[in-house]
Amino acid sequence: MKIVVLDRDGVINEDSPDYIKSAAEWQPIPGSLEAIARLHQAGYRVFVASNQSGLNQQLFDYDAFSAMNDKLQKQLAELGGRIDGMFFAPDHPDQPTVMRKPEPGMLLDLARRLGVALDNVTVVGDSLRDIRSARAAGARPVLVRTGNGRETETKNASELGGVRVFDSLADYVSVLLTGGDQRPQTA
Repeated sequence: MKIVVLDRDGVINEDSPDYIKSAAEWQPIPGSLEAIARLHQAGYRVFVASNQSGLNQQLFDYDAFSAMNDKLQKQLAELGGRIDGMFFAPDHPDQPTVMRKPEPGMLLDLARRLGVALDNVTVVGDSLRDIRSARAAGARPVLVRTGNGRETETKNASELGGVRVFDSLADYVSVLLTGGDQRPQTA
């Protein structure tokens, strides 16, 4: 089974320091939905693993969160794609559980539910917590420069050794689907 796991805010959709709180605020990053559709059409199962502390902080409720995800799925369906599963941690940053990234809980839960090992699973994120979570779970981290990615790359270069870096999810998917994901390098 070919699997790619994506962070949501900053990788699939535009992020905001004020949180994305509604379907109206949820806007895809140019090319991200097309990239997910290409993955799906190439036989990949695509999952999301996302911290969503705005739920615990009551910045938005589960209905609003569901509406954002419904918007994502609807727009993907129009392009011939889909998200196969959504994993999220509503934990407040001051009261994290093992499910909240940088801990590996979400990824380990996904692996357990699917009955797969994570050593050949790529986790695409825009923050250091995504990279740390992927590493702790035994997955292959990839950093994109969208969202917080450019800042993450600049401020944490010493911790990113061996992590492949791409300008966007679309750029990563283009390399992956042309067989270029096996080379150990950073872009």
